[in-house]
Amino acid sequence: MTTIKEATKKSMLDNVMQQFNKTADSIKLNPNIRKILSITNNEIILNFPVKMDNGEVQIFTGYRVQHNNALGPYKGGLRYHPTVDVDDAKALAMWMTWKTSLAGLPYGGAKGGIQIDPTAYSIGELERITRRFTYALGENIGPEHDIPAPDVNTNEQTMAWMADTFMSTKPSSERSRNQHVVTGKPVGSGGLEGRNRSTGYGVYLTIKLLYKSRGESLKGKKFIVQGFGNVGYWASHFLTQDGAILIAVQDAHATIVNQKGIAVAALFDYSKKRKGSVQGFSGAEEMDPKLFFGLACDILIPAALGNQITAENAYSVKADVIAEGANGPVDTDGEKIALENGITIIPDILCNSGGVIGSYFEWLQNRNGELWSLEEVMQKIDKKLTEVFYKVEGLVEEGEIDWRTAAYILAITRIETAYIQRGIFP
Repeated sequence: MTTIKEATKKSMLDNVMQQFNKTADSIKLNPNIRKILSITNNEIILNFPVKMDNGEVQIFTGYRVQHNNALGPYKGGLRYHPTVDVDDAKALAMWMTWKTSLAGLPYGGAKGGIQIDPTAYSIGELERITRRFTYALGENIGPEHDIPAPDVNTNEQTMAWMADTFMSTKPSSERSRNQHVVTGKPVGSGGLEGRNRSTGYGVYLTIKLLYKSRGESLKGKKFIVQGFGNVGYWASHFLTQDGAILIAVQDAHATIVNQKGIAVAALFDYSKKRKGSVQGFSGAEEMDPKLFFGLACDILIPAALGNQITAENAYSVKADVIAEGANGPVDTDGEKIALENGITIIPDILCNSGGVIGSYFEWLQNRNGELWSLEEVMQKIDKKLTEVFYKVEGLVEEGEIDWRTAAYILAITRIETAYIQRGIFP
C-alpha cells in the first residue's frame, strides 16, 4: 500500500497560483507583469513510440513546460512518474522560476517529464525511452535555451543519455559546445563534483542556519524524513554529521521508526538494494503511516512529492521546523494551520535550491571549460546559499512575515525589476 499519497495536480497548480497571487497583492505587482507571470510561455506535449524488449512498440507521453525566461534560459528538472501531466509541469515550472530568481541565478523556470512508472521497465527500455524523448524534444531544449536536470525517478544516468542524444544531433565540431544542455550528469561525462549531494546539502544548510540564528546547534535535534531518495539521504547524512538524530523515515512502501536513532548510511545501503524501499530494515520498526506526521520531533523534512501536508493532517504536526525538501509538499491550507501553530516553514524555493545552485556551477564549468574539486564546489554552493538565506531572513525580521512570503517577495520583485528595466517587446 502506498504511504506517500500522490498529489492532485489541480490542487498543486492552485497552490502555486495562490502563493503567487498573495505575493502579487502584497507588493502591488505591476498589473501587466502580473499577467505575464501568471501564465506559462510554452507548454509542449509529445507522444512518441519506443520499441520494448519484447519487440512491441509502446507510445509514451512526455511534457516540457517553460514558464518564464526573463532572467535567462529555462531551467528545471525532468521527472518520470505515473502522475506527471501538463498541470503538474506548469506548477513545478512556476516554482522553478521563483527558485532561480531567489537564488540570483541567470535562469528562468521550466519543468517536465514522462508519464511513466520507471520500475516497470528494464534499463535498456528506460535508455531508449529517454533517448527517444530527448530526440522528440529537439530544439525545445538547448544549453542556452532550456537546460533539464534530474528530478523524481531520474538521475545522472538519465542525464548522460540525454546529453549524448542531444549532442549526437549536432555536427561533430559543435558537440563539445553542447555538453551543458543538461546538468546533473555523471562526473566522468561532464558532471560536477558534489552535484549529486547539493539539494540535500542545501536542505541541511538552511536548517543549520535557522538554528544558528536562534543561538542553537543541531546536536541532539530529532528529525523525520518523508522520502529517502537522493535528497532525503543527503540531508540526513549532513544533519547526523552535526549531531542531529534521524528517528523516522517514510517512503512509498513503508514507514519506519526508531527513537534511539536510525543509522543513515546503513539504511541507504539497504534501500539501494531494494529499489529504494526502506521496508524490512532491521534497524527500525514499522509503524502506521497515518501517524508519521504526528511524531514528536524538532524537524520534519518532506522530501517526496507535493501536497503531502494539508488541512487534513497539518494539525497533527508536532515539529518545530518544516524544511521543504520536495517541491510544494505543504499546501496553502496546511501552511496556514502550521503557521498558526507556531511552526517555522523553510520554503521549497529556498530550502531545496542547493540543487539548482549546483546545476548552475555545473553549467558554468562546462561552458567555461573549467574543472573544480569537490571542496571548491561545496564552498561555492555554501557561500551562495548562505547569502540567499540571510537575505530572506532579513526580510522576515524587517517585515514580520513568514519565510515563504519573504522568499516570494524577493523572487518576484527581481523579475519585475528586469521587466521594468528592459520593457516589453515591441
